[in-house]
Amino acid sequence: MKRIVVLVFLFLFLSCQKKEVLLPQTNETVVADVKEHFPIYFFFKIEEKDTLVDVNRNNSISSTNWLFNIDNRLPLRKVILEIKKLQAKKASSTHKSETSENYFAYTDTVKKTMAFSPFTKIHYKLEKPDFNIVHFHLDRNDLVHYNDLVFSKNQLQEFVDKLAVHSTIYFSFDKGMTFGKYIEYKFFIKKLEIRQKGVSVNANREYIF
Repeated sequence: MKRIVVLVFLFLFLSCQKKEVLLPQTNETVVADVKEHFPIYFFFKIEEKDTLVDVNRNNSISSTNWLFNIDNRLPLRKVILEIKKLQAKKASSTHKSETSENYFAYTDTVKKTMAFSPFTKIHYKLEKPDFNIVHFHLDRNDLVHYNDLVFSKNQLQEFVDKLAVHSTIYFSFDKGMTFGKYIEYKFFIKKLEIRQKGVSVNANREYIF
């Protein structure tokens, strides 16, 4: 599949710099268009063999929707650290709007257009869940960890169908995976069907470790 590249042109410090953001890709559109928005860019940067997140967070307008254009090559943990800072900035702003949303931007490979997925309500925790929390840990190699079991992500639906516990399920993600892999997982989880009575998914809290 031909890689779809989104080129972003910004004027920074009075000089014109050309920077590139490789957006995550998937084959469906959640939200096609967002009105009254402010774009925030997470650029991929390597400095002395270390991968850095270069974020243009200055002058972000808290009263409007935010579109997060995040390079899919960036490590998830570093991305989430920056997202948490921006979430806190927006929440503490005196100009914030109760109706404004935060969206991840990505590319719909079928329509070949940009699309957006809301994540306003997600609370990120940079830690391992407590022992009493039922959770599935998704690693960077398409494997799922549940207690002492490890299985393919393609077996997750079958495993959820056989859960013997009546509880809320949470998901945790390998901090070392790329942001692109994280978005891939998000759409994969979105398609899970919860058929067991007493079992539900809490999609508003995610663990990164």
